[in-house]
Amino acid sequence: MVDLKSGQSLHKPAVVNLSTLLLASHFRLHIATESTSEKQQRRKQSGGAMAEVEDTLKRIQTHKGVIGTIVVNAEGIPIRTTLDNSTTVQYAGLLHQLTMKARSTVRDIDPQNDLTFLRIRSKKHEIMVAPDKEYLLIVIQNPSE
Repeated sequence: MVDLKSGQSLHKPAVVNLSTLLLASHFRLHIATESTSEKQQRRKQSGGAMAEVEDTLKRIQTHKGVIGTIVVNAEGIPIRTTLDNSTTVQYAGLLHQLTMKARSTVRDIDPQNDLTFLRIRSKKHEIMVAPDKEYLLIVIQNPSE
């Protein structure tokens, strides 16, 4: 969206982490210069890592009482879920905000510390959030089962 008087964009500029930008540039450069066999090996490794993630999510989902799992990226956008769309969007948005606030609070108390796990229990559900640098893993379960 553009301001008609000034011609300037009304959107806030995206905050870009310089190290992420440099890493992405380095990664693109490395991909462009690697051989075909190196590309195939990298695909196998990343495929293996993705298979490991999928296996872990399936294993979590099979635990007694687990209602669903959601993987959320750093922007709060769900990228993997076992729940319906509206439930996923609601949980992802709210828990991303809560997790960022909890992380900020932990760092305010001790700048050398970081949030490693967040657990919320209510009468109906228990929500567990495992934050990482780039993702959140959210598991919702029925605590009475």
